[in-house]
Amino acid sequence: MTKNQEVVRILNLIADLLEIQEVDFKPRAYRQAALSIESLSEPIEDVYKEGKLEELPGIGKHIAGKIAEIIETGKLKYLEQLKREVPVDVESLTQIEGLGPKKISRLYKELNIKNREDLKVAAEHHKLQKLPGFGEKSEQAILQALSFTATQRMLLPQAIATANQIVEGIQIYCEKIDIAGSLRRRKETIGDIDILATAKNPVMATKAFTSLPFVKKILVSGTTKSSVLLKDNTHADLRIVDKKVYGAALQYFTGNKDHNIATRKIAIKKGYKLSEYGLFKGKNIIAATEEEIYQKLGMQYLPPELRENMGEIEAALKNKIPKLVELKDIQGDLHAHTNQSDGADSLEEMARAALRLKRKYLLITDHTGILKIAGGMNEKAILKHYNTIDKLNQKLDGITLLKGMEVNIMDAGQLDIKESVLKQADLVVASIHTGFKNNSEQITKRLLNAIDNQYVNIIAHPTGRLIDRRPAYDFDKEKVFQKAKDTHAALEINSQPDRLDLKDTDIKKAIEIGAKFVISSDAHNVLQLENIRYGLFMARRGWAKKSDILNTMPWQKMMGYFK
Repeated sequence: MTKNQEVVRILNLIADLLEIQEVDFKPRAYRQAALSIESLSEPIEDVYKEGKLEELPGIGKHIAGKIAEIIETGKLKYLEQLKREVPVDVESLTQIEGLGPKKISRLYKELNIKNREDLKVAAEHHKLQKLPGFGEKSEQAILQALSFTATQRMLLPQAIATANQIVEGIQIYCEKIDIAGSLRRRKETIGDIDILATAKNPVMATKAFTSLPFVKKILVSGTTKSSVLLKDNTHADLRIVDKKVYGAALQYFTGNKDHNIATRKIAIKKGYKLSEYGLFKGKNIIAATEEEIYQKLGMQYLPPELRENMGEIEAALKNKIPKLVELKDIQGDLHAHTNQSDGADSLEEMARAALRLKRKYLLITDHTGILKIAGGMNEKAILKHYNTIDKLNQKLDGITLLKGMEVNIMDAGQLDIKESVLKQADLVVASIHTGFKNNSEQITKRLLNAIDNQYVNIIAHPTGRLIDRRPAYDFDKEKVFQKAKDTHAALEINSQPDRLDLKDTDIKKAIEIGAKFVISSDAHNVLQLENIRYGLFMARRGWAKKSDILNTMPWQKMMGYFK
C-alpha cells in the first residue's frame, strides 16, 4: 500500500491547523504540496527513494523533509506539536459543509468546541447562532450536515491505485488476471476490491495475495477464494477460477446484482443456463468469453461501465448501445488553473504538461473576482494574464492556449466580472462557489440566468457536490439542461476525483434532452491534468458518445458550437 493518501492527509491537516492559528502563507504551501502528491500515479515512496521529492510541483526542501519523515517513520513530530497547540479534531470538523479552518477556530476560541459531539451539543442548544458569521440558518445547516454521514468508501483513483498494486504483486503467479466488480464498472466510490484470476498453481497465487506487504489481516484463505483486510481497512477479494470458465466468471463478477439477474432470465428464455461457471445448453458450455455470452443471448457486447441494469439490457437487445467516448478522443482540456490564482504551476509548465499528454489545446481558467481565497483576479490582472498567454502561444508548438476564466455565479445569477472583460476571453467557464444553501428555485434561477449571459460558454461542476462531503444542491435539472441545449452552452463533467460532477445519471438525463458536454480536468497542477480520465469514466457510465463531448473536436470547430 502506497503512503500517498496518508501523506496527503497529513499535509492537509497541517494546513488546516496552521490556518486555525492564523499563520500566513504556509497553509497554502502545504495544500499545494498535498495536491501534487494526490495527483501522483506512482508511490510517493518511490519518488523519495529516487531523491526526486523536490522535483514535484509545489514541494521545496522544507516540505520534502517533512514528507521524508512521514515515509521513514510513519509519523511527523511537527504535526504532533501542532495538535498539542490546537487540540481540535480538525479532520472530522472540516468534513462538515460550511466549516472551514477559520470558523473552526472561532468555535474553539469562543465555545471550546473540539469535536463533532461538542458541535452537535452547541448547535442543539442554539449557541452557534449567537456567534458573528453564523446565525440561525447556519446553525440549522450545520445540524443537517452533521446527519450527512460519510460512507466508508474509497474514491475511484485510490481504488484503482490499490487494485493495481494487488495485480502487480501477484500477476507473476497468474495466467490471466483482471479487476472486476464495481471498480471495473468505474463507480465513483468503491466499497471493496474484487480481483479475478486463473493460475496454474492456485496455492502459490493465494499465498502471494495473502502475503502482500500491505495486508493487515487474512479473513479467508482458500484455493478458489481469499479475502483480506488491507492496512487502510479496505476489503479485497481474490477469486481463482479454471481458465475454461474465465470469461463467464468475468461477466458474472463485473455486472451488478440486477444486471446479472436480468441476463440470467434472458438465458432461461432461450433455453440456456448462465452462471459464473459458463453459459450452458444442457451440460455443454456454449460461450467461453464475455463477447460470446452476450452474442449468444442476442445482445450487443456491453461495456463494463454500463452493466448496472439501467436500461442497457433493453438497449443491447435492440442493438442500440452507443459507441462510448474514449480517452483517445479527447483533444483538449477546458478547465485548468495556474499559479495566477490557486494553481501550483506556471502557465508554461501547465501548457507543456498538457502537450506531453497529447492535448492540442488548453483553456486557462484562473479564478476571478470575489473568490479571494482561491486567488481570484481582478479585471486588470486578467487582461495582463491574457497578454502573457498571447506571447506564450507565439513560442509554443503543438498546443494552443485558449484565454478563459472561471467566473462566479452570484446570488441572482449575475457574474462577478464586467462584460467588457468577459468578451476578451475565448471561452468563459461559470460556476457556483457560494450560496449552496439557496433553495431549489433560487439555484435554478441563478444557473438559468448565468447560461443566458451571452459570454458564458460552460457551466462548471454543475451540481456543486463533493463526494461524501457535500451533497449536490437542489435545482430543476431538466430546465437547466434544456436551457444549456437551447443556448449552445456546455455542461462540464468535472474530473476532480471528489467532484465527478456531473455524475453518471445526470449525464444520461442531459444526453436524452440533447445537451452537450465538455470533460475537463479542473487541474490545479501539472499532475492533475491526467485526472481527465476519471471524468471520462463518468461520461461512459452516462452513455456519452464522442459526438456528445465538445472537446473531442479540434478547437476551431469546437469554438463554432459556442458562437
